[in-house]
Amino acid sequence: MPRKKKNDQPPQDEATKDEGRFSYDGLDRVMHEKARLGILASLAAHGEGVLFNDLKQLCALTDGNLSRHLTVLSEAGLVETWKGTGGSRPQTMYRLTADGRARFAEYIAVLEQVVSDAQAEATPAKRVGDLSGGWAPA
Repeated sequence: MPRKKKNDQPPQDEATKDEGRFSYDGLDRVMHEKARLGILASLAAHGEGVLFNDLKQLCALTDGNLSRHLTVLSEAGLVETWKGTGGSRPQTMYRLTADGRARFAEYIAVLEQVVSDAQAEATPAKRVGDLSGGWAPA
């Protein structure tokens, strides 16, 4: 059986040094779902609030789907519901809560870090095809 050269395995101290670097604990599952991310982005862009039908159109969701996602976001304390009338018709408007706005800003900062890390790690010198020391695709 041939002996492995020392360079055939990544150095352990490097792996330990970066432990958890890409875990991104700030990515909240409630916010990370595609439809809810769109809802939160829409509400963040419209600080005064968005009517249900407008939000439905902005996010390309059905009534039922939007309602379900808004319920999840409301239960998480991210979104608040306002009732009013437009002419003679009842209307429902949604807004980010103060906590929701702060948590969404934190979430966006984590997403920006994900993008930054991915771009930094994707430099030509760090691509898998550039490995040396006997490494090859399986």
